[in-house]
Amino acid sequence: MAEFGFNEHHQNEVINYMRFARSKRVLRLKTIDSCFEELKDSRLVEETFTVDEVREMLDGLQVVVRGEVEMELINTAHTNVLLLRQLFSQAEKFYLRLQSDISELENRELLEQVAEFEKTDFKTTDKKIQETSKPKLAPLNEGGVSELLNKEIARLQEENDKLKARLRTLESQAMSALDEKTRAERALKDLQKVQGEQQLATKSKEISSLEDTVAALREDYERSLSANAMSQKDLQENLISAKHELLRVQEQLSLAEKELDKKFQQTAAYRNMKEILTKKNEQIKEIRKRLQRYEPNE
Repeated sequence: MAEFGFNEHHQNEVINYMRFARSKRVLRLKTIDSCFEELKDSRLVEETFTVDEVREMLDGLQVVVRGEVEMELINTAHTNVLLLRQLFSQAEKFYLRLQSDISELENRELLEQVAEFEKTDFKTTDKKIQETSKPKLAPLNEGGVSELLNKEIARLQEENDKLKARLRTLESQAMSALDEKTRAERALKDLQKVQGEQQLATKSKEISSLEDTVAALREDYERSLSANAMSQKDLQENLISAKHELLRVQEQLSLAEKELDKKFQQTAAYRNMKEILTKKNEQIKEIRKRLQRYEPNE
Protein backbone atom coordinates (compact mmCIF):
# COMPACT_ATOMS: atom_id res chain seq x y z
CA MET A 1 0.00 0.00 0.00
CA ALA A 2 3.08 2.19 -0.29
CA GLU A 3 1.71 3.88 -3.39
CA PHE A 4 -1.11 5.35 -1.27
CA GLY A 5 1.29 6.76 1.33
CA PHE A 6 -0.18 4.82 4.29
CA ASN A 7 1.76 3.69 7.30
CA GLU A 8 1.48 0.15 8.60
CA HIS A 9 -1.30 0.94 11.07
CA HIS A 10 -3.50 2.65 8.48
CA GLN A 11 -2.76 -0.09 5.97
CA ASN A 12 -4.08 -2.65 8.43
CA GLU A 13 -7.19 -0.53 8.95
CA VAL A 14 -7.79 -0.44 5.18
CA ILE A 15 -7.32 -4.21 4.97
CA ASN A 16 -9.86 -4.73 7.75
CA TYR A 17 -12.41 -2.57 5.97
CA MET A 18 -11.83 -4.25 2.61
CA ARG A 19 -12.26 -7.65 4.24
CA PHE A 20 -15.49 -6.47 5.82
CA ALA A 21 -16.72 -5.10 2.47
CA ARG A 22 -15.72 -8.31 0.66
CA SER A 23 -17.57 -10.47 3.19
CA LYS A 24 -20.72 -8.37 2.77
CA ARG A 25 -20.34 -8.53 -1.02
CA VAL A 26 -19.89 -12.31 -1.02
CA LEU A 27 -22.94 -12.69 1.22
CA ARG A 28 -25.07 -10.56 -1.10
CA LEU A 29 -23.87 -12.48 -4.17
CA LYS A 30 -24.85 -15.71 -2.49
CA THR A 31 -28.29 -14.25 -1.87
CA ILE A 32 -28.63 -13.35 -5.56
CA ASP A 33 -27.45 -16.83 -6.57
CA SER A 34 -30.07 -18.34 -4.27
CA CYS A 35 -32.73 -16.26 -6.04
CA PHE A 36 -31.81 -17.88 -9.35
CA GLU A 37 -31.60 -21.35 -7.78
CA GLU A 38 -35.00 -20.85 -6.21
CA LEU A 39 -36.43 -19.87 -9.58
CA LYS A 40 -34.92 -22.94 -11.21
CA ASP A 41 -36.21 -25.28 -8.52
CA SER A 42 -39.69 -23.80 -8.20
CA ARG A 43 -40.63 -22.73 -11.72
CA LEU A 44 -38.46 -24.57 -14.25
CA VAL A 45 -40.15 -27.90 -13.74
CA GLU A 46 -41.78 -28.18 -17.13
CA GLU A 47 -40.14 -28.76 -20.50
CA THR A 48 -41.92 -26.04 -22.42
CA PHE A 49 -43.00 -22.49 -21.48
CA THR A 50 -44.89 -19.85 -23.30
CA VAL A 51 -43.47 -16.42 -23.93
CA ASP A 52 -45.74 -14.88 -21.33
CA GLU A 53 -44.65 -17.41 -18.72
CA VAL A 54 -40.97 -16.75 -19.41
CA ARG A 55 -41.58 -13.01 -19.27
CA GLU A 56 -43.42 -13.39 -15.97
CA MET A 57 -40.58 -15.43 -14.45
CA LEU A 58 -37.96 -12.94 -15.62
CA ASP A 59 -39.96 -9.98 -14.32
CA GLY A 60 -40.30 -11.63 -10.91
CA LEU A 61 -36.58 -12.45 -10.85
CA GLN A 62 -35.76 -8.86 -11.86
CA VAL A 63 -37.77 -7.49 -8.95
CA VAL A 64 -36.06 -9.77 -6.45
CA VAL A 65 -32.52 -9.15 -7.79
CA ARG A 66 -33.14 -5.41 -8.02
CA GLY A 67 -34.30 -5.35 -4.41
CA GLU A 68 -31.22 -7.24 -3.24
CA VAL A 69 -28.82 -5.01 -5.19
CA GLU A 70 -30.55 -1.83 -4.05
CA MET A 71 -30.46 -3.00 -0.43
CA GLU A 72 -26.74 -3.75 -0.72
CA LEU A 73 -25.98 -0.35 -2.28
CA ILE A 74 -27.95 1.46 0.43
CA ASN A 75 -26.28 -0.56 3.17
CA THR A 76 -22.84 0.15 1.68
CA ALA A 77 -23.53 3.90 1.58
CA HIS A 78 -24.73 3.88 5.17
CA THR A 79 -21.75 1.81 6.26
CA ASN A 80 -19.39 4.33 4.63
CA VAL A 81 -21.14 7.14 6.48
CA LEU A 82 -20.57 5.33 9.79
CA LEU A 83 -16.90 4.87 8.89
CA LEU A 84 -16.56 8.58 8.09
CA ARG A 85 -18.32 9.38 11.37
CA GLN A 86 -15.63 7.50 13.31
CA LEU A 87 -12.83 9.26 11.46
CA PHE A 88 -14.37 12.74 11.84
CA SER A 89 -15.10 12.19 15.54
CA GLN A 90 -11.47 11.26 16.19
CA ALA A 91 -10.24 14.22 14.15
CA GLU A 92 -12.46 16.71 16.00
CA LYS A 93 -10.91 15.66 19.31
CA PHE A 94 -7.67 17.16 17.98
CA TYR A 95 -9.48 20.19 16.50
CA LEU A 96 -8.82 18.97 12.95
CA ARG A 97 -11.05 19.59 9.91
CA LEU A 98 -10.82 16.76 7.40
CA GLN A 99 -11.67 17.38 3.75
CA SER A 100 -12.53 14.97 0.96
CA ASP A 101 -12.32 15.20 -2.82
CA ILE A 102 -15.41 13.45 -4.21
CA SER A 103 -13.97 13.50 -7.73
CA GLU A 104 -11.16 11.18 -6.63
CA LEU A 105 -13.75 8.49 -5.88
CA GLU A 106 -14.12 7.94 -9.64
CA ASN A 107 -10.40 8.00 -10.41
CA ARG A 108 -10.01 4.90 -12.57
CA GLU A 109 -6.27 4.64 -11.97
CA LEU A 110 -6.69 4.67 -8.19
CA LEU A 111 -9.60 2.24 -8.41
CA GLU A 112 -7.44 -0.16 -10.40
CA GLN A 113 -4.70 0.14 -7.80
CA VAL A 114 -7.18 -0.71 -5.05
CA ALA A 115 -8.45 -3.69 -7.05
CA GLU A 116 -4.90 -4.90 -7.64
CA PHE A 117 -4.11 -4.47 -3.97
CA GLU A 118 -7.16 -6.50 -3.02
CA LYS A 119 -6.13 -9.32 -5.37
CA THR A 120 -2.47 -9.50 -4.40
CA ASP A 121 -2.26 -8.42 -0.76
CA PHE A 122 -5.15 -10.56 0.42
CA LYS A 123 -3.52 -13.63 -1.10
CA THR A 124 0.02 -12.99 0.12
CA THR A 125 -0.82 -11.51 3.53
CA ASP A 126 -2.16 -14.03 5.99
CA LYS A 127 -1.47 -12.29 9.27
CA LYS A 128 -4.14 -11.49 11.83
CA ILE A 129 -4.53 -7.96 13.14
CA GLN A 130 -4.87 -8.19 16.89
CA GLU A 131 -6.61 -5.31 18.59
CA THR A 132 -7.10 -5.50 22.34
CA SER A 133 -9.40 -2.47 22.35
CA LYS A 134 -11.47 -0.44 19.95
CA PRO A 135 -9.41 1.39 17.30
CA LYS A 136 -8.44 4.86 18.32
CA LEU A 137 -6.69 7.64 16.53
CA ALA A 138 -2.94 7.20 17.01
CA PRO A 139 -1.08 10.10 18.64
CA LEU A 140 0.24 12.60 16.16
CA ASN A 141 3.93 13.28 15.86
CA GLU A 142 5.19 16.40 17.54
CA GLY A 143 6.48 17.70 14.23
CA GLY A 144 3.06 17.55 12.55
CA VAL A 145 -0.42 18.78 13.41
CA SER A 146 0.22 18.36 17.15
CA GLU A 147 2.90 21.02 16.98
CA LEU A 148 0.47 23.39 15.26
CA LEU A 149 -2.13 22.67 17.94
CA ASN A 150 0.41 23.33 20.70
CA LYS A 151 1.39 26.59 19.04
CA GLU A 152 -2.26 27.62 18.72
CA ILE A 153 -2.91 26.76 22.37
CA ALA A 154 0.18 28.72 23.43
CA ARG A 155 -0.94 31.66 21.31
CA LEU A 156 -4.42 31.60 22.85
CA GLN A 157 -2.95 31.38 26.34
CA GLU A 158 -0.64 34.31 25.61
CA GLU A 159 -3.56 36.32 24.25
CA ASN A 160 -5.59 35.41 27.33
CA ASP A 161 -2.75 36.58 29.59
CA LYS A 162 -2.55 39.85 27.66
CA LEU A 163 -6.29 40.38 28.06
CA LYS A 164 -6.04 39.67 31.80
CA ALA A 165 -3.15 42.14 32.12
CA ARG A 166 -5.15 44.72 30.15
CA LEU A 167 -8.11 44.14 32.42
CA ARG A 168 -5.97 44.64 35.50
CA THR A 169 -4.60 47.86 33.99
CA LEU A 170 -8.12 49.13 33.31
CA GLU A 171 -9.19 48.25 36.83
CA SER A 172 -6.17 50.13 38.21
CA GLN A 173 -7.00 53.13 36.04
CA ALA A 174 -10.59 53.02 37.22
CA MET A 175 -9.53 52.94 40.87
CA SER A 176 -7.09 55.81 40.27
CA ALA A 177 -9.82 57.84 38.58
CA LEU A 178 -12.19 57.16 41.48
CA ASP A 179 -9.50 58.23 43.96
CA GLU A 180 -8.84 61.41 42.02
CA LYS A 181 -12.56 62.14 41.88
CA THR A 182 -12.86 61.63 45.64
CA ARG A 183 -9.90 63.93 46.29
CA ALA A 184 -11.31 66.58 43.95
CA GLU A 185 -14.72 66.44 45.64
CA ARG A 186 -13.09 66.68 49.06
CA ALA A 187 -10.98 69.66 47.93
CA LEU A 188 -14.07 71.38 46.53
CA LYS A 189 -15.95 70.84 49.81
CA ASP A 190 -12.99 72.19 51.79
CA LEU A 191 -12.80 75.24 49.53
CA GLN A 192 -16.51 75.86 49.90
CA LYS A 193 -16.23 75.40 53.65
CA VAL A 194 -13.36 77.91 53.92
CA GLN A 195 -15.19 80.36 51.70
CA GLY A 196 -18.33 79.94 53.81
CA GLU A 197 -16.42 80.47 57.04
CA GLN A 198 -14.88 83.65 55.63
CA GLN A 199 -18.28 84.93 54.59
CA LEU A 200 -19.75 84.04 57.99
CA ALA A 201 -16.93 85.83 59.80
CA THR A 202 -17.43 88.94 57.66
CA LYS A 203 -21.18 88.90 58.28
CA SER A 204 -20.66 88.38 61.99
CA LYS A 205 -18.33 91.36 62.15
CA GLU A 206 -20.77 93.57 60.30
CA ILE A 207 -23.70 92.47 62.49
CA SER A 208 -21.61 92.94 65.59
CA SER A 209 -20.65 96.43 64.42
CA LEU A 210 -24.29 97.28 63.73
CA GLU A 211 -25.32 95.92 67.13
CA ASP A 212 -22.67 98.06 68.77
CA THR A 213 -23.96 101.08 66.85
CA VAL A 214 -27.53 100.36 67.94
CA ALA A 215 -26.40 99.88 71.52
CA ALA A 216 -24.51 103.17 71.41
CA LEU A 217 -27.50 104.94 69.97
CA ARG A 218 -29.71 103.40 72.61
CA GLU A 219 -27.31 104.62 75.33
CA ASP A 220 -27.25 108.04 73.76
CA TYR A 221 -31.02 107.96 73.65
CA GLU A 222 -31.28 107.04 77.30
CA ARG A 223 -28.76 109.68 78.29
CA SER A 224 -30.64 112.21 76.24
CA LEU A 225 -33.92 111.33 77.99
CA SER A 226 -32.37 111.93 81.35
CA ALA A 227 -30.51 115.05 80.26
CA ASN A 228 -33.05 116.83 78.15
CA ALA A 229 -36.71 115.83 77.75
CA MET A 230 -37.07 118.30 74.92
CA SER A 231 -34.72 116.29 72.67
CA GLN A 232 -36.66 113.03 73.20
CA LYS A 233 -38.47 113.37 69.89
CA ASP A 234 -35.19 113.85 68.03
CA LEU A 235 -33.64 110.87 69.73
CA GLN A 236 -36.61 108.70 68.83
CA GLU A 237 -36.32 109.78 65.25
CA ASN A 238 -32.61 108.99 65.33
CA LEU A 239 -33.37 105.59 66.79
CA ILE A 240 -35.96 104.92 64.10
CA SER A 241 -33.47 106.04 61.48
CA ALA A 242 -30.86 103.77 63.01
CA LYS A 243 -33.27 100.84 62.88
CA HIS A 244 -34.05 101.61 59.26
CA GLU A 245 -30.36 101.80 58.62
CA LEU A 246 -29.90 98.47 60.33
CA LEU A 247 -32.56 96.91 58.13
CA ARG A 248 -31.01 98.45 55.08
CA VAL A 249 -27.60 97.25 56.04
CA GLN A 250 -28.94 93.75 56.71
CA GLU A 251 -30.59 93.79 53.29
CA GLN A 252 -27.30 94.93 51.77
CA LEU A 253 -25.55 92.13 53.62
CA SER A 254 -27.99 89.61 52.17
CA LEU A 255 -27.44 91.01 48.67
CA ALA A 256 -23.71 91.05 49.27
CA GLU A 257 -23.85 87.40 50.36
CA LYS A 258 -25.68 86.41 47.18
CA GLU A 259 -23.28 88.46 45.09
CA LEU A 260 -20.34 86.87 46.87
CA ASP A 261 -21.69 83.39 46.13
CA LYS A 262 -22.16 84.36 42.51
CA LYS A 263 -18.62 85.75 42.28
CA PHE A 264 -17.23 82.63 43.93
CA GLN A 265 -18.88 80.43 41.31
CA GLN A 266 -17.27 82.63 38.65
CA THR A 267 -13.77 82.32 40.11
CA ALA A 268 -11.09 80.38 38.21
CA ALA A 269 -10.58 77.97 41.09
CA TYR A 270 -14.24 77.01 41.14
CA ARG A 271 -14.40 76.60 37.34
CA ASN A 272 -11.20 74.55 37.29
CA MET A 273 -12.46 72.31 40.06
CA LYS A 274 -15.77 71.84 38.27
CA GLU A 275 -13.99 71.00 34.98
CA ILE A 276 -11.78 68.48 36.79
CA LEU A 277 -14.84 66.78 38.28
CA THR A 278 -16.58 66.74 34.88
CA LYS A 279 -13.53 65.17 33.19
CA LYS A 280 -13.14 62.56 35.91
CA ASN A 281 -16.80 61.61 35.62
CA GLU A 282 -16.41 61.18 31.84
CA GLN A 283 -13.25 59.08 32.34
CA ILE A 284 -15.03 56.86 34.83
CA LYS A 285 -17.98 56.38 32.43
CA GLU A 286 -15.58 55.48 29.59
CA ILE A 287 -13.62 53.02 31.76
CA ARG A 288 -16.86 51.38 32.91
CA LYS A 289 -17.95 50.95 29.28
CA ARG A 290 -14.60 49.34 28.45
CA LEU A 291 -14.84 47.09 31.48
CA GLN A 292 -18.30 45.97 30.38
CA ARG A 293 -16.90 44.93 27.00
CA TYR A 294 -14.36 42.64 28.72
CA GLU A 295 -16.73 41.38 31.43
CA PRO A 296 -20.29 41.88 30.14
CA ASN A 297 -21.86 39.46 32.71
CA GLU A 298 -20.45 41.24 35.74
